[in-house]
Amino acid sequence: MKTWIMMRHGKSSWKLNVSDRDRPLNKRGIDDARKMGAFLQNQGYAVDAVFSSPAIRAAHTALIVSREMNVPMYKISFSESLYDFSGEDVLEFIRYLDNTLYTVVTFGHNNACNSLAYSLADFTGDNIPTAAAVLFRFDVSLWSEITKANAEYFFPKTIDNP
Repeated sequence: MKTWIMMRHGKSSWKLNVSDRDRPLNKRGIDDARKMGAFLQNQGYAVDAVFSSPAIRAAHTALIVSREMNVPMYKISFSESLYDFSGEDVLEFIRYLDNTLYTVVTFGHNNACNSLAYSLADFTGDNIPTAAAVLFRFDVSLWSEITKANAEYFFPKTIDNP
C-alpha cells in the first residue's frame, strides 16, 4: 500500500511587483496551513518524506504543515518537478519515488492538483482549494504502478480540529 497526501499551497499574496515563484503566503494561507497540519497530525499519519515545489508559497506551506505534523526537517526536500501546473511532472516524480517510502506528502500548485485529483481519483468537485489535502491510497507495492486510487479530500473550511 502506498499513500500520497497531495497538498495545494496555502493562500498567497498577489502583489504585482513579486514574481510567481516569490509570492508569499498571506495570513489566511499561514492559518490554513497550521490548521491542516494539526488535522493531519491528529489523523495519525506516519510520514516517510515530504516534497515541495521550491516556490516560496509552497515551501512555506510545507514547512508549517510539517512542523504541525512533527515531521523532522531532514525528511523535507524540494524539487523543481513539483513546480508544475499540468500534473504530468508531478505524477512522473511520484512514480520514480524510492519504494521504501510508504507515505509521502507533496506540496504543489493548481492546476496540477485539480488534474491529478480528476485523473487518479475521479474528483467531481470544481476545484481543490488552497491548503487542501487529497489523500490517495494505492493498493500497490511500487510507486511506478500507481493508477487509480481511493481518495479522501480534506479542505480547510470543512475540517474540524479538536
